[in-house]
Amino acid sequence: MTPSQSALLAALAPHLDAKAIVTDRDAITPWETDWRRRFHGHAPAILAPADTAQVATIVAAAAAHRVPLVPQGGNSSMVGGATPPTDGSALILSLRRMNRIRHVDADAGLAIAEAGVILSDLHEAALAVDRRFPLTLGAKGNATVGGLVSTNAGGTQVLRFGSMRGLVAGMEAVLADGSVHDGLAVLKKDNRGYDLTQLLVGSEGTLAIVTAASLRIVPLPMTRATAWAATPDPESALTLLRRFQQASDAVESFEILPGESLAAVLAHVPSARAPLAGEHGWHLLIEITDPRGAPLLERLLGEALADGLIADAVIAQSEAQAAGFWLIRESISDSERALGPASQHDISVPVAAMPRFMIEAAEACEARFPSTHASGFGHLGDGNIHFHVRAAPGADPARWYAEDVPVVTRFVDDLVVAAGGSIAAEHGIGQMKIDELARLSTPARLTMLRAVKTAMDPLGILNPGKLVPLARPAAAQ
Repeated sequence: MTPSQSALLAALAPHLDAKAIVTDRDAITPWETDWRRRFHGHAPAILAPADTAQVATIVAAAAAHRVPLVPQGGNSSMVGGATPPTDGSALILSLRRMNRIRHVDADAGLAIAEAGVILSDLHEAALAVDRRFPLTLGAKGNATVGGLVSTNAGGTQVLRFGSMRGLVAGMEAVLADGSVHDGLAVLKKDNRGYDLTQLLVGSEGTLAIVTAASLRIVPLPMTRATAWAATPDPESALTLLRRFQQASDAVESFEILPGESLAAVLAHVPSARAPLAGEHGWHLLIEITDPRGAPLLERLLGEALADGLIADAVIAQSEAQAAGFWLIRESISDSERALGPASQHDISVPVAAMPRFMIEAAEACEARFPSTHASGFGHLGDGNIHFHVRAAPGADPARWYAEDVPVVTRFVDDLVVAAGGSIAAEHGIGQMKIDELARLSTPARLTMLRAVKTAMDPLGILNPGKLVPLARPAAAQ
């Protein structure tokens, strides 16, 4: 621990409760490694405030002592966004104790949740008043509101309700000097300059510490119809999606996955069951909440079957069967990770380009890197592909990640940019993609990112080394 860090802890001790300063190594170690176990850092201490006032006290003192802070919630970042630096220069600022749902207003369609509220708990709080929070993802049992806001999380219902950005109606946050931005009040009209709430959404803790958010909750659907279908190719799947969208504005999910992803889940998850008989190249998971329910779904799927857009389909006859379909979708990442090391990419391309990209990018990667295997799955309606290039059988994981993955990543990212896409769809930049962001961004984008960061965090103490690429010395440019 550096002298500045020791001085910071000493200054904070009189103002915080006994649980707020953690220096025990056994308690700290689990939070120094990211969820994927790709990034490992070191933090001499964890600061765990119980409320916004304590966060403000911590940040103000950290600024005075020039000690960087790494905000952390459920530590479920897929890009190392909540992992401290390896040099021990930063302390972890854990928001997990701030786990109160302050208010739920069913009539207004709003819930105010603190940063440490776990997503599944927010779901339950909304259900208790016959509402729902329409964002879900596989890590709902770990991911927290602060992290979801800070990364502009997506998930499987973006098609209808949008990403986290569209669900955040207001925000409370502590700025880099310790001052508090109270923007929780929800106003239909507010033209007092820049939209500060939206500026902080997706900022990955680099501009301010999100402490609470006003979130939109929606009425429970009268009906929910879920289907699993086999389709010959992604182009047919997109045609079918367009038909669904023309027939209803209540298409909530339209997920696409290759047959090999289903096979991986069936091999890895004992409780998973194949929804359809036989083997199929591509699969779709479709969910609508249209009042016409299953009859509409049955009609559209019947027409698709007649037209050759699908080869087979089944409509869930119970909530348990629908849950079984979703278990498959939510288990893909864990199941594919069990197959061995892979270069994993959370990317997006224009929706119209997604089917072609899924096929051609996989072919290009396998041609460029012999003995590897590439495939993708994702949210067809918003162009988001989780694209993986799996190492050759028998590859040494350490060498693969150190030597091959950077090369594969550059190749994949170049394909994405050529297709007019983004190298970060819903997981953020973190530290994993920061070099690629610097390589592929326009000078204008980098200038704006750096200007905003410098203006709001002039000392650079908030989540250093994440999201915003540092300017290189002139001689190196």
